[in-house]
Amino acid sequence: MMSYLFDIYYEKAGIQKNVLDLGLYVALFPQLIAGPIVRYETIADEIEGRTETESDFAAGIRRFVVGLGKKALIADYLALLADNIFFDAKTGPISAATAWIGAIAYSLEIYFDFSGYSDMAIGLGRCFGFHFKENFNYPYVADSIHDFWKRWHISLTDWFRDYVYIPLGGNRAGTVKQIRNICIVWLLTGIWHGANWTFVVWGCIYCFFQIAERYFYHVDKWPQLLKHLYTLIIVCACWVIFRAENLHLAGMYIRGMAGCNGFLDSSSWLYLKNGAVILTVGAILSTQIGGRFRAKLYQSIGRATTEALRDIALCLILLLSAVLSISGGYSPFIYFNF
Repeated sequence: MMSYLFDIYYEKAGIQKNVLDLGLYVALFPQLIAGPIVRYETIADEIEGRTETESDFAAGIRRFVVGLGKKALIADYLALLADNIFFDAKTGPISAATAWIGAIAYSLEIYFDFSGYSDMAIGLGRCFGFHFKENFNYPYVADSIHDFWKRWHISLTDWFRDYVYIPLGGNRAGTVKQIRNICIVWLLTGIWHGANWTFVVWGCIYCFFQIAERYFYHVDKWPQLLKHLYTLIIVCACWVIFRAENLHLAGMYIRGMAGCNGFLDSSSWLYLKNGAVILTVGAILSTQIGGRFRAKLYQSIGRATTEALRDIALCLILLLSAVLSISGGYSPFIYFNF
């Protein structure tokens, strides 16, 4: 409703005179629960006149199955690993290795969980003739905090840019006001996720690094490997704060990541042994390696054969996801927290 009012006010879309069409936008089921955030201006025309086609329906089903696989086959297994380690951190000190395994597991879990829900929403919308914008663009290949937030939850970034940052003056009102505007946006981004100080601190940390990258140091001049490490370390640490129940537990966990409780223990080897495969799969699939592999298949065996193999793989993913869902495995819905 806020998006509808803003887009009408800024004359980005026309007034909707049919209350049922407005109700369709407000209650559009594919994206209601977890995103992406679908702004009124982007689908106003399709609400009034869209075309459902066989090719769109097929593409939507394929996209839905990819998202379902991300959630059921990857995110849920990573959730079990991450939740066990975060529980251990609540009950006592954990080593650096264990803490980093948990932080990486949660970082991958939230990516596959959220991007999986976004894929399912985009796929469902496509089935019914709606074309939602992409919400993720391989955020863990980012080489700066600014780049990360151009790739992560793109619809939320665009929302605050167009509805808060630019109306406040953006970068047109001088350095001091620009910094003020950035601070307001990130304070609201933290509060957006919930009424907890962990979210506020999480937003403030990202605010600090966004301002630092813009005014105090230039990440683009650093060596490529250093840029990636810098970004991933900050992002992992921020996800720990985001995940923690309170700031005290977040501080204890980060102390463990820093090595204050030792660097290795028996639990580290156990968690690494049990989680090595899923962590490796998650790390690989969070990059563009899959797309490059598909492009090479196109070149080597042809488009038709590649697409047939893709469809066979999607059928297997759907079958495995259905079996796991019916069996009642561990499947947390993390967005009820926000």
